[in-house]
Amino acid sequence: MQKDCKTVWENCLRTIRNHIGDQTFRTWFSPIEPISLINNVLTIQVPSQYFYEYLEEHYVHLLRMSLDQELGKNSRLEYSVVVDRGNETQKPYTVNYGAFPQRASYATTSHNNGYPPYGQQTTSRPLVESHLNPNYTFESYIEGDCNRLARQAGQAVASQPGVTSFNPLMIYGGVGLGKTHLVQAVGNDIRMKSPEKTVVYVSSEKFTQQFIEAVRNNKVSEFTNSYLLVDVLILDDVQFLSGKEKTQETFFHIFNHLHQLGKQIIMTSDCPPKDLKGLQERLLSRFKWGLTADLQQPDFETKMAIIQTKMDQEGIALPDNVVEYLAYSVDTNVRELVGVLISLVAQASLNQRDVDLELAKQTMMTLIHDIDTEVSVDFIQKTVSEYFKVHLDDLKAKTRKKEIVIARQVAMFFSKEYTNHSLKSIGYHFGGRDHSTVIHAVQSVNNMVETDARFRAQMQELQKKLKMKSV
Repeated sequence: MQKDCKTVWENCLRTIRNHIGDQTFRTWFSPIEPISLINNVLTIQVPSQYFYEYLEEHYVHLLRMSLDQELGKNSRLEYSVVVDRGNETQKPYTVNYGAFPQRASYATTSHNNGYPPYGQQTTSRPLVESHLNPNYTFESYIEGDCNRLARQAGQAVASQPGVTSFNPLMIYGGVGLGKTHLVQAVGNDIRMKSPEKTVVYVSSEKFTQQFIEAVRNNKVSEFTNSYLLVDVLILDDVQFLSGKEKTQETFFHIFNHLHQLGKQIIMTSDCPPKDLKGLQERLLSRFKWGLTADLQQPDFETKMAIIQTKMDQEGIALPDNVVEYLAYSVDTNVRELVGVLISLVAQASLNQRDVDLELAKQTMMTLIHDIDTEVSVDFIQKTVSEYFKVHLDDLKAKTRKKEIVIARQVAMFFSKEYTNHSLKSIGYHFGGRDHSTVIHAVQSVNNMVETDARFRAQMQELQKKLKMKSV
C-alpha cells in the first residue's frame, strides 16, 4: 500500500512525541507541515531558517530514527524553509535543504528575487552590541494620560517578551516625547529579569550604516545572522528606512525570522504605520500585526511630576509656584522641558542665587520666547492693559468690572493667536483660570468684532501693535 506524506509524518510525530516533552513538541514539531513524499524522500516545511538549523542541531537523530521506522534506511528527509510567507498577490518564498547524514547546504529556491539564503548560523552570541542606556528605566519614565497605554504595553512586553500579542510593539509620537526612553526601558527591564536573553537596541540610521559596511566588506550574511540570533530587537526611528530598498529587504527577512520564532520586536516612529512613506507595503503590513501605541504631549500634571522627579534626582527643591509656572509655560515636549530645567539650575549656580519665580521667567524668556522677536503672553498683557488703560494686575485678578473683563478677554484672544501656549497655559497666565474661560473669551471677542464697529477698530489697532512686535 502506497503511503502519503501526511500519514508518514503523523506516524513520525507519534514516535517523536514519545521521546520529548509536550512543550518541546509544541514548539519545534507542531508547526511543521508535510509537503510531499516522492521516491522515499519526505519533504517537510518549517517556518524559518533558524527553525531548520535548530532541528538539525538538536533533533537530527530523533528525526532519522522516526523516518527509518516509517520508510526504511534508504529514506531521506528534505526541508522547505519559509523565508517569506507572501500575500494575496505574491507567492511564498522558500528555500529547500537536504538533511541526513549531516547539515546540508543550500539547494534550490523559489521566488527569491536574487536574494540569497541566510547561510549557516551558529549558536554563538550576536556580533551586535546591546547599546542600551542604563539610565532609561520604567522608574524614571513618568506615567500620565499622554503615555499610559504605551508604558503599560511596554511593561507587558518586558514581563513576557515575544509571548504577548504586542509583537511587534510600535511606539510613535513627535520629537522629544520619550519614545527612545520607553523602548530602552523595556530592553533594560528584560535584561534585568532575563539576563540570558540577548537584547539589542539600534537606530535605523545605525542599522543602515552597518548594512552598507557589510555590503562593502562582503559580509552581508554575517551581518544578517548576527541579528537573527537576538531575542529582543529594538529599532528606533524606523521612518528613516524610507527609500532604502536593500536595507528594507534585509530588515524584512530579519523581521520575519524573529517573529516566526516568537522573538520580540519593538520599533519607534514619528507617525503611525499607515502614514509612513517610502517603506515597502509588505513591511508596513507586518508593522500592524501587533500593537501600535502613541505618545502625546504631556499634560499639566504629568509635566509637574516630571519636573519634581528631575529636581529630586538633582537634589534641588523647587518652590511650588516655580514648578507650576514651568509646567504651564513649556508646551512643546519633554525634551525641551528637561532642557529648561537644566538651564534653570545652571543659571542659579552661576549667579549663586536660589531658584525663584523671577529666575524661572528670565530663563524661559531666554530659551523659549526671544522678547526681541516674538510676542509673549506677558507682552500681550502689557500692551492690552496700556491700550485699555487698566492695571496689569487686574487682568489676572478676579474682578468682574466690564472694562477689565473685556480687556482680559482681548488679551486671552491675542495670546491664543500669537503664541504656542495651550488653552490651559493661557488660563494659568491670567490668574489660574481654566481652559473653558479662554474658550469663552475667544468666542466673546469674535462676536463683538462682528457686531461692534468701534470694538472692531480697536482690535485692528491692537493687532498692528502686536504685529510690529512679531516682525
